[in-house]
Amino acid sequence: MALQPQGYIPRLIDRQIETLLQIFGAVQIDGPKWCGKTWSGQAHANSMTSLDDQNVLPLAEADPAIALIGDQPHLIDEWQNVPKVRDAVRHDIDSNANRPGQYILTGSSAPPTESYEHSGAGRIAHLRMWPMSLAELGASSGEVSLQGLFDADCPRAAASTSLTDIAEWVCRGGWPASKDRSLQAALYIPRQYLNAIVEDNAPRMGKSPAMTRRTIMSLARNNATAATMKTLIRDLYADDQAQDEEPARSTVSSYIQMLQREYLIEELPCWDASIKAKNRMRVKPKRYFTDPSLAAAALGLNPTRLLAEGQIFGDLFENLVIRDLRIYASAWNGPDKPSLSFYRDEKGLEADVILELPDGRWAAIEIKLGESKVPEAVESLLRVKNKVTANPYARQRDPSFLMVLVGNGAYSYTTPEGVHVVPLTLLGA
Repeated sequence: MALQPQGYIPRLIDRQIETLLQIFGAVQIDGPKWCGKTWSGQAHANSMTSLDDQNVLPLAEADPAIALIGDQPHLIDEWQNVPKVRDAVRHDIDSNANRPGQYILTGSSAPPTESYEHSGAGRIAHLRMWPMSLAELGASSGEVSLQGLFDADCPRAAASTSLTDIAEWVCRGGWPASKDRSLQAALYIPRQYLNAIVEDNAPRMGKSPAMTRRTIMSLARNNATAATMKTLIRDLYADDQAQDEEPARSTVSSYIQMLQREYLIEELPCWDASIKAKNRMRVKPKRYFTDPSLAAAALGLNPTRLLAEGQIFGDLFENLVIRDLRIYASAWNGPDKPSLSFYRDEKGLEADVILELPDGRWAAIEIKLGESKVPEAVESLLRVKNKVTANPYARQRDPSFLMVLVGNGAYSYTTPEGVHVVPLTLLGA
């Protein structure tokens, strides 16, 4: 394409963009700031309108059709700045008989749905984008394919990773702008990201910068957990009398929703074998940051400090794994992609991640920073398998695979019980 930036690093999302442009009139790519949406959009576009250009913005606000001018596929960057542009795109697609491949939209926040008229169903396909995975950064070989695991393919391979490497990957994050920079330079990026959310985006949405920063810090402190609203309220309100008041609950909830719309945090729902199980709705979701570097920055951590904080290090490594699993799962070409969730029963039996395909196939994953925890993880996964498959009402098939994802493991291998042990630096889509 004519706009592909010089030095563009191919992303796993590229194949999805190509596929959907052949089916739908437009493809909408949403995700956090600075994750590479614009460059990926340009890599597939022949022209571009940027709605964060202050010379273009007032023209598009006066006449949204202005933003549609250009050779197709035409990229409209930061479309959420003028939400009515999305309606103009939908109308134009309809006027052209839903011809595929007309527009690409990229957005770094989700405006309220009432700010535009139509969902765009059938015309606008949605893609979610994250910062770069370890495979995209070149830190993972990708020799063990997530898709291949569902086909019983888990090759033996060697890995070489230290805890120091992992701590650096957590704190640097997957930001394209930091890929070839020094660690000192890279650490500025997530910190500046948080400052932009707190000092710029939050006031635009009528939110207090101070309250926004405290909410982010509380979420970072409770990262990778199903923290209750009471837990978050206790962090944010020193006055005990405010903890159980409905205004405090609704206020904290509104700040969390704002951070979700800004793609700063995302939820991982609970899974149960039965598709109608109450646990799928009633167990509180876990919350993770879109990139682990944001949680590390919120807590004021650098790699050296993180190495000395064992529990926090484990939680942030889990966040790193969840980010990469989301990216690898979303990269599958075709409509049937695995969903991610976690498992917890009424007795506290857990699995960190459940992957479930629309056809009912599923897999369970435990995440451990070090190899020493593998036997414990294997035992837990086998208990989950036995519990789930023994339920006569669920009539659940055996899992396609059980896996322990480790941080500093030396090899991928399969235990005598049939559980795969895979270092994260070997995993790919």
